[in-house]
Amino acid sequence: MDDVRNLLWYAVYVRSRYEKKVYQLLLEQGVVSFLPLLDTWKQWSDRKKRVSEPLFRGYVFVNIDLVREKIRVLDTEGVVKFIGIGRVPSVIVQRDIDWLKQLVREPDAIHRHVVSLPAGQRVKVLAGPFKDFEGVVVKQGRESRLVVFFESIMQGVEVTIFPDVLAPIAVAPSPVQGVAPLSGKLASVEKHLLRL
Repeated sequence: MDDVRNLLWYAVYVRSRYEKKVYQLLLEQGVVSFLPLLDTWKQWSDRKKRVSEPLFRGYVFVNIDLVREKIRVLDTEGVVKFIGIGRVPSVIVQRDIDWLKQLVREPDAIHRHVVSLPAGQRVKVLAGPFKDFEGVVVKQGRESRLVVFFESIMQGVEVTIFPDVLAPIAVAPSPVQGVAPLSGKLASVEKHLLRL
C-alpha cells in the first residue's frame, strides 16, 4: 500500500521569464509537468522569428502527490509558490488541463488574455475543436468570442467561436464557494441573487 500515490494537478507561480526553465527542471526530476505554450511570430528590427511563449505568464502546472512532492517542487530553481487559498494549494481539475491542452492546439483562435470573467451569457460549446468547453460569450463586432476562465489561477482566454455551436447554460443562484468576487455587472447580479 506504500506506493499508492494521490496524483492531482496544481499550479505553481514562477519567477518572471522562468516558465520554460522551471518546466525543464521539473521534467529532469521526474515531475509530471505541463507548460501551455503558443507559437507566435516575433518581429525584431532585422528579422522575424517564430517563438513559443507561455499561454499564461508565470504559471507551470504539476501533477504530483502533494504530501510527497511539494517540497521537491518548491525547491526547484525559479519556483516561487503554489497557487491557492492561503497556504492551501488549489487543485486544478483534469477538465481544465484538458481544455488548456486543446487551446494550445488552436493558436489562431486565441485573441487575448483576461483576468476577470466578463458579464454575459454562460454557454457550452456543442461542436468543433472546443467541444464541451464552457464559458461566457461576448460580441466583438460581427464575431462571437468565448471567454474560457480558469478560476483556479484567475486567468482566462478569449477565443473566436461560431455562435451556432453554442448552447446557453442555465445558471442557478447558489453561494459562491472559494472563488474570488467577479467584477462589474456580474458581481452586482451575483450579490442580488445571493440575497434572494
